Amino acid sequence: MRTRDPDLREELAVRNAGLAESLARRYANRGERLEDLQQVAYLGMLKALDGFDDIRGTSFRAYAEPTILGELRRHFRDKRWAMRVPRDLKEALPKIRQAVDELSKDLGREPETSEVAEQAGMEEEVVIDALEAAEASRPASLDAPVAATEPDAATMGDLVGEVDQNIDHAEWNVILEERLDQLDDRDREVLYLRYAEDLTQREIGERIGVSQMQVSRILSATLDALREQR
Repeated sequence: MRTRDPDLREELAVRNAGLAESLARRYANRGERLEDLQQVAYLGMLKALDGFDDIRGTSFRAYAEPTILGELRRHFRDKRWAMRVPRDLKEALPKIRQAVDELSKDLGREPETSEVAEQAGMEEEVVIDALEAAEASRPASLDAPVAATEPDAATMGDLVGEVDQNIDHAEWNVILEERLDQLDDRDREVLYLRYAEDLTQREIGERIGVSQMQVSRILSATLDALREQR
């Protein structure tokens, strides 16, 4: 603290790395990677190194531990929010919720925003902003039904769009439909029976009353005509 020597700061940080790591492990298995938690703990330790003064008569460990734990708790508090929200609104929420609970018991009903603001000693606009921001900490589940009163209702996940794997074929399908409309009924039927019904040329000939050779010629001429159209 007195010298601000970066080399000495680094040496002290290395010496006390074990303290940061042990405190980070307390918060393991809570949905965050241990490596990320250790980085947060290291940051807290550096803040403690910068602020520690042995004149106070306490050990560095006693001073650093609450500083590091504070950084870890702040990390989890900030990570729970689905969107970035000003810290003053986050810090206002506990007081607002306490006011809501107290008023609900006293009034026997859901309190008005103005009543909550008066009870919490805040501006009404702050209460509104904080409560709206709180919704970001509770994102809707994709498994939640769209209509809660209908047991078989679609879920939010059912409504999420997917990439259409056949979108590139859409333009070609339009072009093909236009060209098929220019064929006569017999040629269109032969194409349908061959490629949609998957009939053999002999079966097609029996169906429309011509020879297998004629079916082959019809298919060849029709396909050539489709390819030549522009």
